[in-house]
Amino acid sequence: MFDLTVMEWIIIIFSALLIGFAKAGVASMGILVVTIFMMLFPARESIGILLPLLIVGDLFAVIYYRRNVVWRYLFSLVPWVLIGILIGYVVLFFISSEQLKPLIGILVLALIVLHISREKMGERFVEMLPKSKLFTFLMGITAGFATMIGNAAGGVMAIYLIVKGLPKKEFVGTGAWFFLFVNLVKMPFYLSLGIVTWETIAFNSKLVPAIIIGALIGVKVIKIMPQKVFQVLVLVFAALGAIRLIMG
Repeated sequence: MFDLTVMEWIIIIFSALLIGFAKAGVASMGILVVTIFMMLFPARESIGILLPLLIVGDLFAVIYYRRNVVWRYLFSLVPWVLIGILIGYVVLFFISSEQLKPLIGILVLALIVLHISREKMGERFVEMLPKSKLFTFLMGITAGFATMIGNAAGGVMAIYLIVKGLPKKEFVGTGAWFFLFVNLVKMPFYLSLGIVTWETIAFNSKLVPAIIIGALIGVKVIKIMPQKVFQVLVLVFAALGAIRLIMG
């Protein structure tokens, strides 16, 4: 699985930098990393390879934004997220890599559409979403399922937190705690499915420095970079990657 070319190693190291950068605030980049890993590795195995790397990024984000979290929005979401994770676990138990690729591709495209809709409609989009228990239920189930089957809940959580009207730091900090929680919860399931192994963890350990470097860069750059233009480019490449997954 890890007999990689020099170019593939360069892409993976770049992806590790992107993970750190995404955890520092540019969440849409996570979609791009998911698609890159599924192009380099079998779809089912790729999500197991990616999970420990995401946890490293989560730990950095939680430490850096430890004072910027709104706990009540997380506590109301947790029960439904856990149900979504269980549903995703059942799906992963029965589905093959070839079947998983188009499923993840469709999910990524759906998240991109949601992200673009949010950007285009602005406040009108937020006002259209119900701030109710049903909304929390749907967001929780969807986020849990998306993160379980493909580490792809970033778009769902972005919409949930935007509806709650969080300021920028609280948005990032609350999201950081959420993803650390769900990714740690997912680890035993991934171990039981055999998609996280000692071999994949040894591979992950080589990429930790790149994640940390990416996060440190992200913390500095996020304050000054034109995020909107950058996110458009990221979403375009993510969409191309998702289409490739769907086409096989």
